[in-house]
Amino acid sequence: MAASPVVDGIERQHAGHLIVVRLNAQDPSALPWLSRFGFQATPTFILLDASGQETWRSVGSIDPERVAETLATP
Repeated sequence: MAASPVVDGIERQHAGHLIVVRLNAQDPSALPWLSRFGFQATPTFILLDASGQETWRSVGSIDPERVAETLATP
């Protein structure tokens, strides 16, 4: 995945504050997640708050600065 280095960097930068879950949308075990979050295109990046509510979504690319801004918002 072309975004892997960016996602790896976000994961390192926010270690201890962010859990990164990577799903293969082609894997049948991902179906519950696909239906829960309503995404079909990959890559799709979704940030959830501590209660599991979606706070941000991006399809196709991910901006580390936008992730940091979202995480900094109370």
